[in-house]
Amino acid sequence: MNSIDFNAVAKTLPAAWRSVVVGKVGAANIKVLRMDEQPYAQETHDYNEGLLVLDGELRLQVGPAEIVVEAGQMYLAQAGTAHAVLPGSHGTLVIIDV
Repeated sequence: MNSIDFNAVAKTLPAAWRSVVVGKVGAANIKVLRMDEQPYAQETHDYNEGLLVLDGELRLQVGPAEIVVEAGQMYLAQAGTAHAVLPGSHGTLVIIDV
């Protein structure tokens, strides 16, 4: 059995908001990154993206709505939905995408 300590991997990353692929499930990439309270520009994907917060908090702008995703919660960004990270997001984030 393979075990991944996402928090430990995130702590070794040289910069925030730079993800690293730690595994795959089917066609989906499993990535981890460290959030550092800085905003991240709006982006849109042609695939669904799962944003799972392990610790800390992810603050998103999706259309006119501000969404807070807390530790233990996941936000599913549907394909074609623009989303931006707001200031104050911090902790460890796991991204599931293709």
